[in-house]
Amino acid sequence: MSNVPFRLEVLLVEDNPADIRLTREALKEAEALARLHVAEDGIKAMEYLRQSSQKTPKPHLILLDLNLPRKDGREVLEEIKRDISLRHIPVVVLTTSQAEQDVLRSYQLLANAYVTKPVDLDQFFHVVRSIDRFWFRTARLAHG
Repeated sequence: MSNVPFRLEVLLVEDNPADIRLTREALKEAEALARLHVAEDGIKAMEYLRQSSQKTPKPHLILLDLNLPRKDGREVLEEIKRDISLRHIPVVVLTTSQAEQDVLRSYQLLANAYVTKPVDLDQFFHVVRSIDRFWFRTARLAHG
């Protein structure tokens, strides 16, 4: 059972429509207490984060792809962690890259986790369920 009595806001920063759809489906299947917002590139992600208000609340968790158009995920991660009003939001890098330099660089930029997207559908759902279990049901997220 979730330790939060309300819906969690999640920002998915992803440009691949298939991965967006799969993430939505996986969260729904996991019965995650999450409302998913999507930004298709790094610039839109930063605009969303900076314009968050009562209408569009700041996310409790960010799922971030690294390979994005206009502003890549590494730049987005660095910008989030430099901003005092955003740095408390956990960022899970969710990407296809298995490159060790991407893993290292993401943690140097203060990512909270690095998860490689599996290509297998069942494994993808398993990964999203794992994110749900840990971040939405085990960890305590900041609400402010």
